[in-house]
Amino acid sequence: MNKTILAAVALSLALHAQAPNEKIIGGPYVVNVGQRNATVMWVVETGAVTVGESPAKPDKSYPVLRAEKIVLNGLKPGTQQYYQAFPGEAGKGTFKTAPPRETTQYQFVVYGDTRTRHDVHRTVANAVVKYSNPDFIMHTGDLVENGTDTSLWPIFFDIERELLRKTAFFPALGNHERHALNYSDYMDSKPYYSFNWGSAHCIVMDTDIGTSGATKAEQQAYWAEEVKWLENDLKDSKASDFRFIFGHHPPMTAVTRRQGDNAHITALEPMFEKYGVAAAFFGHDHNYQHYLKSGVHYFVTGGGGAPLYDVDTPPAGVTVKVMSTENFVTVNVNGKTAHTIARKPNGEVIDEADVAAAPMKP
Repeated sequence: MNKTILAAVALSLALHAQAPNEKIIGGPYVVNVGQRNATVMWVVETGAVTVGESPAKPDKSYPVLRAEKIVLNGLKPGTQQYYQAFPGEAGKGTFKTAPPRETTQYQFVVYGDTRTRHDVHRTVANAVVKYSNPDFIMHTGDLVENGTDTSLWPIFFDIERELLRKTAFFPALGNHERHALNYSDYMDSKPYYSFNWGSAHCIVMDTDIGTSGATKAEQQAYWAEEVKWLENDLKDSKASDFRFIFGHHPPMTAVTRRQGDNAHITALEPMFEKYGVAAAFFGHDHNYQHYLKSGVHYFVTGGGGAPLYDVDTPPAGVTVKVMSTENFVTVNVNGKTAHTIARKPNGEVIDEADVAAAPMKP
């Protein structure tokens, strides 16, 4: 790390020194990682608000949280970076910057739906650390049960602490985030966005149109704008070997009671095929599902902790593997092939596949 970056971090530490009654409840972690830039973040609890029906006995306490961040610029592409966000061993972390487009070997991990069963969430997070060494993590949404509830975010950050200190983090909005300002503050994230990582172009969608506006008209307008952005972004990704889609709501499911729920995502399948999407990763359903349809691999990896759902009606003709289990997916890109490995938290492999780079249709 060069002297300019070290000076920026030192200045941040001086400006954001903790008051005696404050404590760090999240981080450090790194978001918005590019080839030459990254944002280091941590979350501080500055106080608490209690509420209840009796003045003598509060029913609940809501921590008052503040997100801190420092943007690092002038980094070298494709390099390991080490940082100190706040004093002590707990303030140290590391990450890789995004490599140049010609880089064709890298690894990332995808998982989601970590909102409840915190002990299970912890086993999944620990398994990711044990069985993989990702250049970045992609979370498919539902980080917490209710994005507006500040009491839930310290739990998420405590469980994810060791994992988040070791790699870059890219999140997607789930329906349980509810488009809360807490999510955008703590993740320093737009609702939908894209980024490049070596030979891959990664598109992170906001599939939760139900909380995107106060009225149906507002929701429809929001979705129409996002779909227009999506197609333009795909068109502009011709130079990339791989196009990967990430989001929360899947276009198909083996969960009987949810089949047909996400017509707005199902309607995007022809676009994915036209623009050469190699694979799309989703959550929302708390299990593992893998489909292959018209050359596009669709993965559901919603086994990060939330209560499991049955996979009782696998869609005919496209199903590769479905299983009601906690899981995470490791993706190893090597040349024009991405090898996916789905694992249970105990390391047991439940599915493997080779995903080929897909060209755009003329």
